[in-house]
Amino acid sequence: MKNLSITWQRLVDESGSTCPRCAGTEQEMQRAVERLRAAREPLGVQPVLETRESAPATFLQQPDQSNRIWIGGRPLEDWLGARTGSSRCCDACGDEACRTLEINGAIHEVIPEALVVRAGLIAASQLLDPTLSLSPSP
Repeated sequence: MKNLSITWQRLVDESGSTCPRCAGTEQEMQRAVERLRAAREPLGVQPVLETRESAPATFLQQPDQSNRIWIGGRPLEDWLGARTGSSRCCDACGDEACRTLEINGAIHEVIPEALVVRAGLIAASQLLDPTLSLSPSP
């Protein structure tokens, strides 16, 4: 069985809390990994989720690294032909502008399950046949 690595990084403050945006993405990630597991395990690909925590001091230096997802070692936005941006957040983030994802004119603060699944399917397809040259559709 081949492993498809999925890494998600988010801010976690001293009390163990995160912002609503990252909390929402966490729920979406869990559902996405389960959907990918059901779709790809019969083909010999197992998604493996790693969750990383960013401390507040790190977040203040690099707020664009919070709520970031990599699949198969590549950023989610690369697989989807998406762009990253930022918008003002709250709670654990204070007044910092946090990472957003823009695809097809829609801006997402919480990364939807469907986008993670789409990127995961593309990445898994390349894992099964590295000669495939799949380019993201805009």
